[in-house]
Amino acid sequence: MKIYLNGKLVDEKDAVVSVFDHGLLYGDGVFEGTRVYGGNIAFLGEHIDRLLDSAKVIDLNVGMTKEELVAATIETCKANDMQNGYLRHVVTRGVGTLGLNPYLCTHAQVIIIAADIKLYPQEMYDNGMKIITAGTIRNMAEAVNPRVKSLNYLNNIMAKIEAVNAGVMECLLLNAQGFVAEASGDNVFAVKGNKLMTPPTWCGALEGVTRDKVMKLAREMGMDVQETVMTRYELWTADEVFLTGTAAEVIPVVELDKRSIGSGKPGPVTKKLVQTYRKLAGTTGTLVQ
Repeated sequence: MKIYLNGKLVDEKDAVVSVFDHGLLYGDGVFEGTRVYGGNIAFLGEHIDRLLDSAKVIDLNVGMTKEELVAATIETCKANDMQNGYLRHVVTRGVGTLGLNPYLCTHAQVIIIAADIKLYPQEMYDNGMKIITAGTIRNMAEAVNPRVKSLNYLNNIMAKIEAVNAGVMECLLLNAQGFVAEASGDNVFAVKGNKLMTPPTWCGALEGVTRDKVMKLAREMGMDVQETVMTRYELWTADEVFLTGTAAEVIPVVELDKRSIGSGKPGPVTKKLVQTYRKLAGTTGTLVQ
């Protein structure tokens, strides 16, 4: 495997960073995940835009333009002969001191990893997944804004620990006010009649690229799509619930906190969005040529 590291493609064993890198020491950095379908890097432009936005919010100078990042991504895919898989863009603050001062770091580290990822087994796409509500509260926007995909993912990991210990693979996070935010690694949607609901970003949801695409697809299906404040009541009483994410795509949820969702099986809206999203992702983006 070839890894893009600061302008060079290196072997996996040589892709190393300093122990003084602030990404390692403090989670000081940002990242993105992107899928490749049949040589098409799905929605690469949107992902790079969000990477740069995240970096801007934490005052991190990436040192590369959008065009340069796109070119580096294509180069990494070619070097790994990647036709299908997953890309991880990582930008760390770089090497600094053991102190917190980020401005003592010399320059950012830019890393692009080409690999495979499979979050959930096919059985869960066919039959739906069971999730719980985590006791861990979603980070507040006034602390670490959830719209920033930072390397400091401990909030999500603490919630994931609760899910795994409860015997499920995913969980729901609430914000400090008790409203639905998102899952530990995915956005959440509820279907009620012809209405499709998802929490607004100010409730603690990441402005997911897959989330935005699914909302657009649902509108094209004639659904009333709403970003609205939600409690678990709206999920427990929904006809359908599903999660979205770059790695997860669209996956049905059939049980929350031991309460069956709708019929207890993946519903027709979710099934259609699974198909239409995969078709869109496989045909919209940047070709590896």
